[in-house]
Amino acid sequence: MYQRYESPNFFKMKKGKLMNGPFCTNQPESFCRNCTLSANLMCRYDRRDTLHFFMLILPFFVASIGGMITAGYGWWLFGWLGYMLFFFFVWEARVLCSHCPYWAEDSCILHCHANFGVIKIWCFHPEPMSKSEGIQFIIGVLIFILYPLIFCILRGQYLVGVIGFASAISFGYLLNRNICSRCVNFS
Repeated sequence: MYQRYESPNFFKMKKGKLMNGPFCTNQPESFCRNCTLSANLMCRYDRRDTLHFFMLILPFFVASIGGMITAGYGWWLFGWLGYMLFFFFVWEARVLCSHCPYWAEDSCILHCHANFGVIKIWCFHPEPMSKSEGIQFIIGVLIFILYPLIFCILRGQYLVGVIGFASAISFGYLLNRNICSRCVNFS
């Protein structure tokens, strides 16, 4: 459908029309003065949004890490950390983040609300996510959530497992309601 981008500033679409870049996410703030969408979209990076994102995920991390340590699987946290680094910096970066207008910014590092600091090892893909990429993303998130909860259940840490699961559901709901619904990555 689309061709890979040739430079950070211009993208060729299949029909031969040029789509000027960078996107509004990369423009100076003065560019956005008269924009009517800025109240509804997270089109400008703000550190407070990143803090908000991490505050939403914190209960899940506390319950999961505490549950794994209490269950005697503390060393397995290194496996979870390794998976998180792989998932957020490689897998999610390819299937989700590389489709985002923030990815088009002239920088080697991503500056967005959720994955600030990811190194851009993939090309920018201005086309929407494919079904395969969407399925891969969901599988990756499920592994991320279920990994610590399985260890909690194995040693009878049912209460911590339920708290972790409830925290993950709460995070997903709040993420979808307050962050994803305002994201400029329409995939």
